[in-house]
Amino acid sequence: MKKFPVDYPFEIRPLSKEDGGGYSIVFPDLPGCRSDGATPEEAIENGRDALKSWLAVASEFDEKAPKPFHTASGRFVQRVPRSLHAQLVAQAETEGVSLNTLVVSLVSQGLGRRQSNGRRQKTGSTATTRKRLVR
Repeated sequence: MKKFPVDYPFEIRPLSKEDGGGYSIVFPDLPGCRSDGATPEEAIENGRDALKSWLAVASEFDEKAPKPFHTASGRFVQRVPRSLHAQLVAQAETEGVSLNTLVVSLVSQGLGRRQSNGRRQKTGSTATTRKRLVR
């Protein structure tokens, strides 16, 4: 089996009973690249086939596939209350790091705790799991 040297993020969501149940898998970086399965594992396996097919068709038509994570710039702007900003600045100075470094560290720690607790982020009433499909 040929391995692809790509690492695309994907989202898995439970499907409603009206949609047939099971789980859907979507690759946000690749328009129209999606599949489903009865279980998350089956959705991932079917997603691998969808990913391979999507990339093969793009190659066949000499179209370049977007790079993984092309929609994530790595930059976001967040307004916070002045009191919180002052606390963050003071903490960054205490730790001898930049404000950006401190905020990235705090956000990473928070996400790590959530993941280690087995919690999933809620989007409306549907649980969403974001992962990467390693080839």
